[in-house]
Amino acid sequence: MDSRIEQYESKMKKTLDNLKEEFASIRAGRANPHLLDKLRVDYYGTPSPLQSVANISVPEPRVIQIQPWESKLIKDIEKAILASDLGLTPNNDGKVIRLIFPELTEERRKDLVKDVKKKAENTKVAIRNIRRDANDAFKKLSKSDISEDEIKSLEDDVQKITDKFISDIDKITEDKSKEVLTV
Repeated sequence: MDSRIEQYESKMKKTLDNLKEEFASIRAGRANPHLLDKLRVDYYGTPSPLQSVANISVPEPRVIQIQPWESKLIKDIEKAILASDLGLTPNNDGKVIRLIFPELTEERRKDLVKDVKKKAENTKVAIRNIRRDANDAFKKLSKSDISEDEIKSLEDDVQKITDKFISDIDKITEDKSKEVLTV
């Protein structure tokens, strides 16, 4: 593949990966440990990922269990969960913290699907903007020593990559929407 195209494909891939991360943080009524990926806990003065200071497990479909390596971290972990936008209240028994996911109402599920589709649409716009930037860069090349046919070929290649990423976005959006709507 042409190195002039690779940089744009790389940007599109990062944009898609970002969407996947955002989708992982949307809760669908089931316990998903990835919801906690962005949480940071104050560990001896350093904000550390929750996964590095505790064992995280899913003992039941709607429960995440967090077992800190050190029991004194329980308060800090609870504080981080309450400060996050998860909307969950931690319960602890002195040794482990449990996050219990309530059943989502039909209305809440529909709102989440709208949110999923909005995030997907924003990602598609970002992908198309990357395509536009690539095409603009190729047009600037035309003033130097590259032929019109080569420019057209580069633009066609970028369009194919764009179509592939848009298709990937549609697929993961459909999958996430089904997951959210599944009771």
